[in-house]
Amino acid sequence: MFDWNLNKLAKFLKANKLTIATAESCTGGLLSSRLTDISGSSDFVKLNFVTYAYEAKEEALGVSHELLVKYSAVSYECAKAMAEGLQNRTNCDIALCTTGIAGPTGGSKEKPVGTIYISALYKGKLLVKKYNLPPKLPRKLMKFMFTQKAIDTALEVISQQSPQESQDTY
Repeated sequence: MFDWNLNKLAKFLKANKLTIATAESCTGGLLSSRLTDISGSSDFVKLNFVTYAYEAKEEALGVSHELLVKYSAVSYECAKAMAEGLQNRTNCDIALCTTGIAGPTGGSKEKPVGTIYISALYKGKLLVKKYNLPPKLPRKLMKFMFTQKAIDTALEVISQQSPQESQDTY
């Protein structure tokens, strides 16, 4: 039931001979795992990183330490820098990144548990979306729902004609 959009994304990638790379923080590799659950995913999955710590974002993706200190890892600015760094590092067609707070601890008034920024970069089009999911979701379900939002964001960026930024709250 939940894999319809995942299968749609995989079909698009295969049909257009495109590659995707991921850089994940709060989803801890679950997005990568879901992409590679698709038979034949070696045709389109290029390289995936789990960049949980600041140092990982800096070293693997080139996110500046100053940006992380100023805005934090859970921010529009970090998500944008992750996508740009991922595409530069891997030369993928679609860079898809997640950074957020899966909980149940770690949230704040400004950034509660359930906050995620997802960035997708495709053909020079950058889409960064912020979602606020219900903070009481169990951590595993939260991470799964974050991956759903990431897959949806990837589909949205490939269907767009122009770059756009938006915020959605659920």
